Parts: sequence; structure tokens; C-alpha cells
Amino acid sequence: MKDWNVVVSVNEKGFRSAIKVLGGLGEIGKTEFFNVLVMKVEDIPGLLETLRRRLEEDPQLLSFLSRLVPVTATFTYQTPGDFEDKVKETMPLWIRQLGGKGFHVRMRRRGFKGRLSSLEEEQMLDKFLLKLTEEGGTPGRIVFDDPDVIIAVETVAHRAGLSLWTREDLHRYPFIRPDR
Repeated sequence: MKDWNVVVSVNEKGFRSAIKVLGGLGEIGKTEFFNVLVMKVEDIPGLLETLRRRLEEDPQLLSFLSRLVPVTATFTYQTPGDFEDKVKETMPLWIRQLGGKGFHVRMRRRGFKGRLSSLEEEQMLDKFLLKLTEEGGTPGRIVFDDPDVIIAVETVAHRAGLSLWTREDLHRYPFIRPDR
């Protein structure tokens, strides 16, 4: 599936359960990466609320899940430089939400092994966003313990997706787990 907007990481032997539970909520597809599925959903807030309600009813419902990360901005890229250019074009959309806040970027890379380093990209994007918040007059700060905001960057082969999650979002939807 090329046009995904949700990345699902499942625990070992969790594919069948994931397809059973998530299949009715959107189009779901396998990837070439171990324990990684992708989905295309029309209504991300609806997906999150449906899963939250179901989890309240059955706390074991998502036991197959390592994490589920919807993304709100996506792009394709061909090279590490192309990735960096496109991600930097997308990040300014969230500057208002980062101003004066503690935040960090968390990247989960699947593909481009040896060509794209998650840690290096996270550090580069943290610095980039710090600079933008400073230039905007409301400097942010990098925080890893209980940040106000986490920006998730998910890559699957030549496609990337990004999303911003507040502390409140992560408490409301504990299955997102961008730091896990």
C-alpha cells in the first residue's frame, strides 16, 4: 500500500490479531518490514476514538500492538538529502504549537539502512525546530522526560509520515507510543 497514513508496529505473532481488530477501521496492508503494517484511514480522529473506546471496554484488545502512529503529513523521497529537504518543508507547520514548549522529535526508520540515521535526523530536526521557535520569538526547548509535544517521524521504505502529539493526546491515546 503506497498511500498510508497510519503505521502499526505489532508484537511478535500479532499480525492476525492486528488484521482482525484493525481491518474494519481502514484499509490495512503488510510491508516488507518485520512486524510492520500500514493503514489508510479516512478519519484519523475517528480511528483514535474508536480504539480508545474499545480499549476501555476490553483492556487486552490491543495486546498485539507495540504502537500505532497516525500521521498527518506524508511525502515520498528518493535520497537522504531529499528526505531532509521535504521534512524541513513540513515541520514549520507546527511552529506555533512548539513555541515556548518542551518537545523532541522521534523518528522510526524502516528502510534506507546505512543511508539515513534515525538518531542523526532526530538531532538535526530538534536543532532546526529550536532555531525556528527562536526566530519566531517563542523559543522552545528539547525535553525528553514528559515533554509537552512529541513530533513523530515514521518512514517505510521511500515514504515518510509526520505527526505532532501533545502530552494530552498521548494520555488519551496510550497506544500511540511514539517514544517506544
